Amino acid sequence: MNLHEYQGKELLKSYGVKIQEGIVAYNAQEAVEAAKKLKELYDSGWCVVKAQVHAGGRGKGGGVKLAKSPEQAGEIAQAMIGMRLVTPQTSAEGKLVRKVLVAQDVFYPGPTEHKEFYISILTDRGSGSNVIIYSPDGGMDIEKVAEETPDRVFTEHIDPLIGLRAFQAQKVAFNLGLSGQAFKEMVDFVQKLYAAFVGADASLFEINPCLKTSDDRIIAVDAKVTLDDNALYRHKDLEALRDTDEEDPADVEAQEYDLNYVKLDGNVGCMVNGAGLAMATMDLIKLSGGEPANFLDVGGTADAQRVENAMRFILKDANVKAILINIFGGIVRCDRVAQGVVDAYKAIGTIPVPVIVRLQGTNADIAKKIIDESGLEVMGAVEFQEAADLVAKVLAK
Repeated sequence: MNLHEYQGKELLKSYGVKIQEGIVAYNAQEAVEAAKKLKELYDSGWCVVKAQVHAGGRGKGGGVKLAKSPEQAGEIAQAMIGMRLVTPQTSAEGKLVRKVLVAQDVFYPGPTEHKEFYISILTDRGSGSNVIIYSPDGGMDIEKVAEETPDRVFTEHIDPLIGLRAFQAQKVAFNLGLSGQAFKEMVDFVQKLYAAFVGADASLFEINPCLKTSDDRIIAVDAKVTLDDNALYRHKDLEALRDTDEEDPADVEAQEYDLNYVKLDGNVGCMVNGAGLAMATMDLIKLSGGEPANFLDVGGTADAQRVENAMRFILKDANVKAILINIFGGIVRCDRVAQGVVDAYKAIGTIPVPVIVRLQGTNADIAKKIIDESGLEVMGAVEFQEAADLVAKVLAK
């Protein structure tokens, strides 16, 4: 689950991480009031207005702008809210901006120069560890830095059982070229950032830029946070931060139906129980000359209602030319799935594409009888190859 910048920053702040403070605004007047409040708190008439969408590269798309007065902040917010922001990380149609973050100006003059760094924490499944990836060259062109000067990107692997050790945080600060008070601040920043990563069961923290201010403070100017969906049951407060407006409507609906669904670009809809079988079924479709239109796992306890919901869901994709239902009856009974297919036909009415059903396992013989005696235009298969041949046949028409 992705968080907005302002949500991610509040999460970091709860663990003691220093952040660029800001106030969320949903319209121009709120942006003006937010800018006035920041001016009172931080004695600066300047502020930054940032579009709040789940996408990186906002600055390149015009989603981050400097305002030199509260009135200008309102003008920027007026133009920004309601626009479709296109960045290198969005589709061509972009993301609709529904709110902005009015943030304090942190690039103020001081005894030293400010400096932007890149710091991220993620899970490295290959090594079975968490890893801090960081660079002294933070900012909008970090991808270019990684491509052209990879020696400027450092990594620090952390054993999740031991946790981040003090010398590792010090190593990060050293490689970033810091000294004195800024060095101490960075060590503290990294330690608290890692504590937040573990404490929130996150899968990604990306702070870009992480700023050394002109008075040697280390703060998070941006925060891209992704939480592990499988751990949200432990964090009901964080789960409540979910913004479904930023997600694919199909994914949101699939979760409401309790379906494990990923949309693809193919022409054969899949309904399978179990992730392994789903992957094998997608391979089967490709070998038969088709392309899978989705990954859809109805789970090990699929009943007639869930099968009906899954069928309706697949049919919403206009690219689907055929549906392959491939169920192994281990936990789930095949006859329940078969009854679900029959009920779906009756409830939906006309199903405009061919349906191929392969049921193996518990009560498979009863399931075949239910399908055969239903009078529906459903093609039954027993073997994997038989199902593949039927897919190829219907696609050839």
